[in-house]
Amino acid sequence: MLNRLNLIYVLEIAIVLLIVFGVLPRWLVPYVVVFLAIYFLRAPFEEVIIFFVRSVPLFMAIPITPAFDSLNAWRIFSLIIFFRWMDSGKIKELLRFSKTKQVHMSLMFLLILALFSLIFAPSQTLALKRIIYFVNLSLIGIVIYDLNSRAFTSRVIKNIVAPAILVTILGMTQLVTTYFIDIYKFIEFWAGTVEKNLFGEAWAVIALRANTWFAYFGDQLSLRMFSFFPDSHSFPIFLILSLPAVLALSLQNIVSITRKGNLPLKVMYQTRARLSVIFVPILFLGVILSGTRGMWAAGVGCLLLVVGYWLIFRGQEVDSYKMAVFKYISSYLSIFFLLFALAFPIFASPQFLVFKENQAILRQRVKSIIDLGETSNYRRLEIWRDSFKSIINRPLVGVGIGNFPVVVGEDLAKAKAGSSAHNLYLHIAAEMGIFALLVILYFLWHLLKKCYQNYLTETDPIMLIFFGASLIFIPWNLLYSLTDVAIFDERAFLLFVITAALILGKK
Repeated sequence: MLNRLNLIYVLEIAIVLLIVFGVLPRWLVPYVVVFLAIYFLRAPFEEVIIFFVRSVPLFMAIPITPAFDSLNAWRIFSLIIFFRWMDSGKIKELLRFSKTKQVHMSLMFLLILALFSLIFAPSQTLALKRIIYFVNLSLIGIVIYDLNSRAFTSRVIKNIVAPAILVTILGMTQLVTTYFIDIYKFIEFWAGTVEKNLFGEAWAVIALRANTWFAYFGDQLSLRMFSFFPDSHSFPIFLILSLPAVLALSLQNIVSITRKGNLPLKVMYQTRARLSVIFVPILFLGVILSGTRGMWAAGVGCLLLVVGYWLIFRGQEVDSYKMAVFKYISSYLSIFFLLFALAFPIFASPQFLVFKENQAILRQRVKSIIDLGETSNYRRLEIWRDSFKSIINRPLVGVGIGNFPVVVGEDLAKAKAGSSAHNLYLHIAAEMGIFALLVILYFLWHLLKKCYQNYLTETDPIMLIFFGASLIFIPWNLLYSLTDVAIFDERAFLLFVITAALILGKK
């Protein structure tokens, strides 16, 4: 029998899918949001946080007026959660200075730098909107950080799995549709119906023009899977961030059984995992089929990172069992590279009712990663050069948060369309200055350091696997961020904030 949480979640999935696919009218969205807001106000506090985590990919934009239909529901729900948390007097503790709260102070300093850059921004309106956006995104992380008991952490980890599986299944369903309709009907449906109902009219127009959903080679054309996401860049980020939770749920019994064995690594390979482990290769395949070359390259970088971890473990004489668990977790990386053999025929298949003579499209896309003359690579290098020049000219305050188009001489209206440095770290430095970049790098270093410490001290199987896998998959996204800023997408960033809160949690 379904409990209240599961019942409302199933209803949410059904209603969202019916609205997004155009079966039910979009004017029902405000009523759905009101119903869920009442639930967020009245249900037990931890329950609504779990519901929020499950619902991250399902939040829809609210059609308030024809000209303003892009306010996403997660903004309202995160505010409700935060204000309920504040009622218990937690805000005073958050703001109180303490030498043990380096993360708090660094993030507060980053907020001050963002506000300072606002003063010098060509468009202070865009800057202020961007600051509000990131503050709003961070609220759920503050609450999870504070509530981060062992039982609650384990529960949140398990509930990251559901949305990851859901968006992957939707992505695979999206792939299947490419074999039955031509590209014009595909674009009309996904831009004119799905993206419009999910994100509003303005984004639907941008998505139609941005053309990030397809990979080309000559006359050949293939889908770059994006599922329920705005583009094919934020989708794989969400999947990679979800993998530690999927592995934790799937492998927990293996860790429990092999804890006392003499040859734990050998026993791990001989022990059956949970059925949910079948989604690990499916998520990896989704990452590959997104066609995001920077994500593929970051996977190669993670192989080198894993070797580095092994050397550190040996140098610090880490417990042999912890080393065995980490080796077992990292062995799943091999699946990612093996799946390219399956991805080749998928990319080469006749999608959108167009025949393909060979498998050149994926092969050429892989080769183009190191081709500096390739169009997108050449343009990215130009943007990096302009970003460096801007940082040199305005090293302390940047051009103002949310005002990146100024760096490359574009209209500020392109900020909403995703104008960026195509490098997270250059983007931050160009918008807010070098000090802001240093604060971000400190935060990320502290996050990985805390994750490593958690792994060395943790005994609970679920959290042990989660922290061990996070040591691999968080850097995977940070490496990918050398070529993109898609982690700023609201769905990807919400999951990153939730993951960081679980790792940094004070309890």
